[in-house]
Amino acid sequence: QAQVVESGGGLVPPGGSLRLSCTASGFTLDTVAVAWFRQGPGKNREGLACISSGDGSTVYADSLKGRFTISRDSAKNTVYLQMNNLKSEDTAAYYCATLYGACGTGYNYKGQGTQVTVSS
Repeated sequence: QAQVVESGGGLVPPGGSLRLSCTASGFTLDTVAVAWFRQGPGKNREGLACISSGDGSTVYADSLKGRFTISRDSAKNTVYLQMNNLKSEDTAAYYCATLYGACGTGYNYKGQGTQVTVSS
């Protein structure tokens, strides 16, 4: 059965870093575009980053201002989201999803999410 599973969330102080992982089973992640998005308490879902299949080109939300980096390890069938200089407003449930097509298209497989809490 095809699925993606997120991991790596937790409690981190402001200014800290976390690396989230999105691991696939049942299919090969580098054959599809993969995106990270989040949903904070009382907030709308927010797209963060996307990595394309093939050449691995990336797209980011302007609001991130270079703090987050998406990458892929084909050998581990995993996509990562490196998050630096975390702020309290980054507190949210973080999800990864494969896309039906290129970055910007709809989500296909989505994981259950991993919680990130930024607090001192």
